[in-house]
Amino acid sequence: MLIHNFLKKAQKEQWAIGQFNVSNLEAFKGIVQAAAKLKSPVIIGTSENESRFLGLKQAVLLTRAFQEEFQLPLFLNLDHGRSFEYIEKAVKAGYSCVHFDGSALPLKKNIAVTKKIAAFCQRKKVLIEGEINFIKGSSEILRRGPEIKEEELTKPADALKFVEETGIDSLAVNIGTFHGMTAAKKNPEIYLQRLAEIREKIKNKAFLVLHGGSGTPERDIKKAIKLGIVKININTELRAAYTKALKKELGRKAGEIVPYKYLPTAVSAVQLVVEEKIKLFASQNRS
Repeated sequence: MLIHNFLKKAQKEQWAIGQFNVSNLEAFKGIVQAAAKLKSPVIIGTSENESRFLGLKQAVLLTRAFQEEFQLPLFLNLDHGRSFEYIEKAVKAGYSCVHFDGSALPLKKNIAVTKKIAAFCQRKKVLIEGEINFIKGSSEILRRGPEIKEEELTKPADALKFVEETGIDSLAVNIGTFHGMTAAKKNPEIYLQRLAEIREKIKNKAFLVLHGGSGTPERDIKKAIKLGIVKININTELRAAYTKALKKELGRKAGEIVPYKYLPTAVSAVQLVVEEKIKLFASQNRS
């Protein structure tokens, strides 16, 4: 089943598919095991840096191997692709969807570049996600989150213009989230009224995507899904769980040098976070 079909189903039934980012095999295993246990479709995400570390072709082949083994709807997305050239490499390698992040560009320029990339992706039958209004932060633990000003949020009229002129399948919008998570794990509430206005403006012309899902209050996530969000990106929480578990295990097993004896704890930590998110997004038993 194509990723477009699952997003359409999620849109109609008011649930969301999680995108979980990876840069190594252990995180990959944790995500897939969670999806298999809860019978949920998932999107595996790799940013440009993550995909350079893991390898574009390697990420594609790992996804296919896990699909065969678990008979699951797993989809591979290039997260925050910054150029046509790198997106083209990902598509040629076999990615099923890509995200072009031109949010730092002026709207007119963003539309022009995104339109070119969307036309290429559609010829290749690859789902394309665009983004407007820069979403701050980075996928790490932050002492405190960046200040989010209301004037920086996505305007409904701009969202409609962007969708109609580019022909994208999905749109990542700025509704007050940020990449990363505060040390207190209490990110600010998001602007749900703005999301409602965007959804009302664009209707079902594009799937709505929430970036910066890590640390976002659960009540806001649930409301955002009801208001049309069908894909939610999670990265920082996975990185934090993986690193914390690995450090703890290495501390307990000082002197151990056999990776397969201490890495399973990190795999399990990632799996636990993904299971929690799948349940929050109500995507279990949808595969």
